[in-house]
Amino acid sequence: MTFPGYQITSMHCFCDSIPVKMYFISSLPFAFDNLEDDEKNDKWILSECAMNVEYTMEDLYRISDYLIMEEAHPLLFEVPLINPELLPDDSVS
Repeated sequence: MTFPGYQITSMHCFCDSIPVKMYFISSLPFAFDNLEDDEKNDKWILSECAMNVEYTMEDLYRISDYLIMEEAHPLLFEVPLINPELLPDDSVS
């Protein structure tokens, strides 16, 4: 049986109390996009953020270090992905 690849997901959550769009690989956060001002004040986005886990920059550094050690950080290594189109826009060359 062949491994099909890792799943990329995203959701809105707080990072150091700031609403962001966070990207995950196998439930581990690895990057985020800052939101536009109108998005930061959108009640639906803020509701989603409130329902999700809040992360700190320290959390992201620690998890990114782990992903790098495992050569599984999708922005730095060629990782088999089921849905690479969901990677942050700036990551595509």
